[in-house]
Amino acid sequence: MNKRDLIGSLAKKEGLKDKDAYTIVNMIFDGFTNTLKKGGRIEIRQFGSFTVREHGAYTGSNPKTGKKIQVGSKKLPFFKVGKELKARVNGL
Repeated sequence: MNKRDLIGSLAKKEGLKDKDAYTIVNMIFDGFTNTLKKGGRIEIRQFGSFTVREHGAYTGSNPKTGKKIQVGSKKLPFFKVGKELKARVNGL
């Protein structure tokens, strides 16, 4: 499922116009993004949680040339699946 599918599914299930469903989905994603940017945590019960993990700088290599390059530190979003979702996916 991609974003377009999610919007279409929401619109159909709730009897919304696609434009309204688009606005709702974008509001949710923007809220998630803003919370993570501020270093916050998002927890959706029975689904999972999102956090930001910081990764330090390291020396990597260019795959084409093999030349060593310095990769700067970065922050990446991390998702931890909830046990209820795990159980549903595994048919338990």
